[in-house]
Amino acid sequence: MRYIANPPNPYHKYDAEFLGEPSPVKLEVFEETATRTIVTKNNSPDVGFNYSVNCYRGCQHGCTYCFARPYHEFLGYGAGTDFETKIVVKINAPSLLKNELRKKSLRGELISFSFTTDPYLPLEANYELTRKCLEACRDFGNPVGIVTKSPLVTRDKDVLNETNKRSGATVYFSIPFLTLGKSKLFEPYAPKPEVRFRAMEELASAGISVGIAIAPIIPSYNDSDIPALLQKARDCGASEAFMTMLRLPTESLQTYFVSRLKENAPTKADKILNQIKRERGGKLNNREFGNRMKGKTEQWQIAEKLFDLHYRRLGFGREKSVKEAKQIFVQQNLFD
Repeated sequence: MRYIANPPNPYHKYDAEFLGEPSPVKLEVFEETATRTIVTKNNSPDVGFNYSVNCYRGCQHGCTYCFARPYHEFLGYGAGTDFETKIVVKINAPSLLKNELRKKSLRGELISFSFTTDPYLPLEANYELTRKCLEACRDFGNPVGIVTKSPLVTRDKDVLNETNKRSGATVYFSIPFLTLGKSKLFEPYAPKPEVRFRAMEELASAGISVGIAIAPIIPSYNDSDIPALLQKARDCGASEAFMTMLRLPTESLQTYFVSRLKENAPTKADKILNQIKRERGGKLNNREFGNRMKGKTEQWQIAEKLFDLHYRRLGFGREKSVKEAKQIFVQQNLFD
């Protein structure tokens, strides 16, 4: 049994470290009744949406690069294994969302699922909070956008199809790595890339708009996968795509990411970390708005050109203008 370091919580004065073999790690679920709001307003120019809903905190997929890990520290937990094993469920999320969708300020606004965790954790199969929230968006005429790694999203293709016809719905599958071997290094418990592609194809066949999120790009590791990922996504019916560079916003996340990388890929770690630092001006992170999800070197520029070339070659984005025009027409008929 290996000990996996859990970064200390900066909001705690003291932290403890095992001298012997650690106790077994087990999944713990905590139910939370949110009291204020379930809709989060986004003010970052780096993110392509204004409003998001998160029904869960923490994520069982265990992606070592997840920028949402530090949010767990606000709950008194760590950004490492705590994020993967202590899952908080907002059991009243659907009722809160319905109340907020009644506000004129949210009328017709795109609601994104999710931002700080995957909306289709395995627990969603039981709680169905994301599904109930999608039903609320459908009923109120709000378009929705989803980013997920889980094939569980196919369960809700009936609701997504109804929403898509009324106001618009797009499901992006986060697939940054082409093979299981590459994925396992950074996404130890996430569904296989092939499983995600099959789910993408199933939704596309059901008439739902799908896309691929090649995020994050880890320089010198998966940037060469970009053409094949776009091709496979297009073959599975995707009409949209985007990519972003790895983002490690806090020291605790950087500590966890580096420790896992050196543990699982000792021969590749230095090359990957050095290239990240070159892209970030000598650091592992760039806090500057507008550049937090981009690199600075020629290698990043080549990755961007590679993405743009194959995006255009494969015909991504062609359906977007037609879809947006249709959405405007539908919303005008709903609310005028």
